[in-house]
Amino acid sequence: MIYIPIADGIDHVILDVIQALLPLVVFFLIAQLVSLKLPGQYILNLFKGLFITLIGMVLFFQGVKIAFLPAGQSIGAYCGTLEHIWILIPFGFLLGFLTTFAEPAVRVLCYQVETSSNGYIKGTLILYALSIGVATSVSLGMVRILYGFPFLPFIIGGYLLALILIQFTDHDFIGIAFDSGGVATGPMAVTFLMAFAVGVADSIGGRDPFLDGFGMIAFIALTPILTILILGIIFKMKKTGELS
Repeated sequence: MIYIPIADGIDHVILDVIQALLPLVVFFLIAQLVSLKLPGQYILNLFKGLFITLIGMVLFFQGVKIAFLPAGQSIGAYCGTLEHIWILIPFGFLLGFLTTFAEPAVRVLCYQVETSSNGYIKGTLILYALSIGVATSVSLGMVRILYGFPFLPFIIGGYLLALILIQFTDHDFIGIAFDSGGVATGPMAVTFLMAFAVGVADSIGGRDPFLDGFGMIAFIALTPILTILILGIIFKMKKTGELS
């Protein structure tokens, strides 16, 4: 039985979280003294919420350190040693889809889109579009790592394509698209998929994990923008009757 020290280094995590939250607390207290003058019960509830936030962030970051990062890197390192290395491309697609489908921030965005559009844009449609977009980005990342393609042409070409698609998409989808890029790069993607990519690059001969393993999150931020803009084009065509 493998022993995993779940509390190993948690003191450093607690200190990091306190350092992250402390400036916000100080800023609020100054604003409270100078102008806000909120009632005492509100302040008490606020600090209860901050304490819960602190506990949650500590548990999350500790979980990332002892689970997501090592698991992603280990899976990537193993996959990089497979005889049929091309299988990483469809496997990356599957991982990207499942990771985004489980991303809490993506679910929040989908709910907000459906609510704000009064059901005109279905949340499930956005969810699947984002999941397919991220899945495609992970596949592209695997292609780049496996065959040594440079990073810049992918990312520059992708954003130029986004600027072109903006001219043809439904305007309602432009803001959603660019928000989707940020939301898709949530904790699930950053902690697991980035570690997976670094593990793959580290295990393949001739690849540098520092140069080739990073850049995956940039792809993940880009492809949801493209998929939502394309979805907006389809909606616009339906509006104008070009697509029956």
